[in-house]
Amino acid sequence: MKFLIIGGFLGSGKTSLLLELIPYMREQLGIEKTVVLENEIGRVGIDDRVLSGAGYSVRGLFAGCVCCTMAGELTLTVKAIKEDIDPEWIVMEATGMAFPQNVKENLREILGIDARICCLADAKRWPRLLKPMEHLLPLQLAEADTVLINKTDLVDEAALAAVFESVKSFCPPDAEIFPVSMNSGLNTCIFDRILGRDE
Repeated sequence: MKFLIIGGFLGSGKTSLLLELIPYMREQLGIEKTVVLENEIGRVGIDDRVLSGAGYSVRGLFAGCVCCTMAGELTLTVKAIKEDIDPEWIVMEATGMAFPQNVKENLREILGIDARICCLADAKRWPRLLKPMEHLLPLQLAEADTVLINKTDLVDEAALAAVFESVKSFCPPDAEIFPVSMNSGLNTCIFDRILGRDE
């Protein structure tokens, strides 16, 4: 069973990525058994409703963050999914306040699962958010395998170049960074890189 954590601040495009990635996995790669885990801080999952309404199998983890207060519940849920469903992939959309590397560490230490991390950054809001969120945004990128700088259609080339360099400074040296616009769809090669298919 493989595991993908999708992280990034609120509004960066995580659900939009899921709505493109999951059909690609099913229709192009033939991966039928995928479970989507939704982590929401509140007790009502808006993204969960969106995904379920699109016909996907979704499990919700609400009222806390899986990288800290709900770490135990996450590992119990993943263990149960493994035993009951045994999917090829679990794809988890973490809350916008989560630190994906903490989730990865919990999965590895408790369950022996080595997860991949894909983080999204909002090209338009990055410069404005970086200072007030300086203890969150850089750490969300700390162990990312891939990073999508989303909403590139909303910034000019100079602004995008500055965001790219800023994002790159917080990523591991081997992280792959892709400027994208979810409004225009993603190239399938990016999906393959997110899933680590070319490694």
